[in-house]
Amino acid sequence: MVVPVIDFSKLHGAERAETMAQIADGCENWGFFQLVNHGIPLELLDRVKKVCSESYRLREAAFRSSEPVQTLERLAEAERRGEAVAPVDDMDWEDIFYLHDDNQWPSDPPAFKETMREYRAELKKLAERVMEAMDENLGLDKGRMKAAFTGDGLHAPFFGTKVSHYPPCPRPDLITGLRAHTDAGGVILLFQDDKVGGLEVLKDGEWLDVQPLADAIVVNTGDQVEVLSNGRYRSAWHRVLPMRNGNRRSIASFYNPAFEVAISPAVGEGAAAAYPDYVFGDYMDVYNKQKFEAKEPRFEAVKAPKAA
Repeated sequence: MVVPVIDFSKLHGAERAETMAQIADGCENWGFFQLVNHGIPLELLDRVKKVCSESYRLREAAFRSSEPVQTLERLAEAERRGEAVAPVDDMDWEDIFYLHDDNQWPSDPPAFKETMREYRAELKKLAERVMEAMDENLGLDKGRMKAAFTGDGLHAPFFGTKVSHYPPCPRPDLITGLRAHTDAGGVILLFQDDKVGGLEVLKDGEWLDVQPLADAIVVNTGDQVEVLSNGRYRSAWHRVLPMRNGNRRSIASFYNPAFEVAISPAVGEGAAAAYPDYVFGDYMDVYNKQKFEAKEPRFEAVKAPKAA
């Protein structure tokens, strides 16, 4: 099995119905799919790859002295002394920084800020087009998901970008690249490395590669889409394996609800809601403590207590 690959340009042509069905399959049965011909200029994607790779080169020395590297070195030294060692289960072999509208961005390389602002603007528009397709497949009014994430336009959605690198790992048997988890938010769009693999999604109890594909955008659904769809779309467990060779680049953008908005299942009158109503910021407080644990207790933790 391979993660579905969808030609997004066919959404507005003779093959629209088939394309919509492919998107529905990706959302309902995988929680992951890849978009090609998505409308983002390939020249821009090339610039993004360049500035993000250059930014890591400026950070590489710091990673070599980071806690994951030092931890592996200590384990390897203990092994050389004949001691038994166990894999690290609470740490990731990952170098990361975050971009959103209100934080400080790297000023080196010089083209980084301009390139990533342009890229994030394109990704945000793509996320909203994907969300409209989800609305239609779910039988919701156009713009329903965006309205839910913005409190009917009262708040801006939270749109963040995580720039990650997974450098070559000398002992992939002792650490994970990124531990298995579901994503907390709404719609996630990933521009992953097209040469170095390692991303896996859990499908029917089996871990499957999200195959590297040049210039594709990987889409996955987060916990809030699961709630809004009342469980019809389920957020998928995924992880990143450390690799001995290659420096994996990963640029994930998250179209999430505003922290102030209330999230609830979009169900028809008289239909039973399978998830509680809650404020997204409260959910994030729980998620930040339980990211790598089962998601169901997170929903229970934010459920409002019943009135006496």
